[in-house]
Amino acid sequence: MKKNKLIEHTGKINVLFSMIFVLLVFIYIISSTLLTGLDPRLLKISCLFLVCILGLGTVWINLLRCQITSYMDNLDTMIDGAIHGREQLTYYDETSLSSIEHKLMRYIDISRSNEQNIEQEKNKIKTLISDISHQTKTPLSNIMVYSQLLSEVPELHKDTLAYINHIMTQSDKLNWLIQSLIKLSRLESGMISLRMENHPVIQMIKQTVSQVYDQAESKNILISMTCDPTIEARYDPKWTSEALFNLLENAVKYTETGGKILLTTESNEMFTRIDISDTGIGIPREELHSVFKRFYRGQNVRELEGVGIGLFLAKEIITTQGGYIQVTSEASKGSVFSVFLPRI
Repeated sequence: MKKNKLIEHTGKINVLFSMIFVLLVFIYIISSTLLTGLDPRLLKISCLFLVCILGLGTVWINLLRCQITSYMDNLDTMIDGAIHGREQLTYYDETSLSSIEHKLMRYIDISRSNEQNIEQEKNKIKTLISDISHQTKTPLSNIMVYSQLLSEVPELHKDTLAYINHIMTQSDKLNWLIQSLIKLSRLESGMISLRMENHPVIQMIKQTVSQVYDQAESKNILISMTCDPTIEARYDPKWTSEALFNLLENAVKYTETGGKILLTTESNEMFTRIDISDTGIGIPREELHSVFKRFYRGQNVRELEGVGIGLFLAKEIITTQGGYIQVTSEASKGSVFSVFLPRI
């Protein structure tokens, strides 16, 4: 489109200059005729001169048009080849057009080199994550298994049993932290490919609620939901369930005994909204902008268990799918976390 406009604009300029040139030659012929008298030989020579000049001008214009068209075609081929990763054959000369072509080729080469470096760094990160996952899994599993075996030894001293239980608890926490960090690193480095398809959200919500039901029941927390079974969204069921679980687990953790948690859904043209509201301890307004930061822990929850990665991971999962999370809360008045998933 741009190439056609350039040629059309150049053609208009050439026509304008041609008309001016013809007019000047015509004025010259008339002036010469009037000054020297009406000589047929002079008139023929002048007309022949005019025809020759017009012919040469037409040839020059066509050559210039061909040169511009060839240059634009070369640039188009070069850019198309760069997009598809094809090597280009460049002819070096001293023209300004060739200079632009060479600079464009250099820019394309630099961009391609940067892409290769980024891909190499990604591969290094992937290898590092895989190594960390493999190297920590076996010793941590051994600690957990041996701790379980020790706890089953009869007639252990009360203090010894307490130490063993503490080791088991901390091992579980460490295992959860390592797995969460590995999931987050894989997500950020592009190792995980999200399979986004249209699904009803009610099944995912029910499955996630079942994962925190025992924990909520132990605190006598009532979990209820209002969800239209026809509401759908475009999401990856496995990873979106992971994000929703982190939000629900936080709701159970920070809601006092006898509290309530309500899940509701609604849909509009662009997004499906899932609200998780609780009657928990809430979040101070000045901390709302920080709750989704990595390893952030609020002032009013420092004494409770947690490392501050669950909300960050949930946000990364949802935003990677083209959605977002909002939170509204006040201290001692509960919280509402709203998950927005794209519909299409």
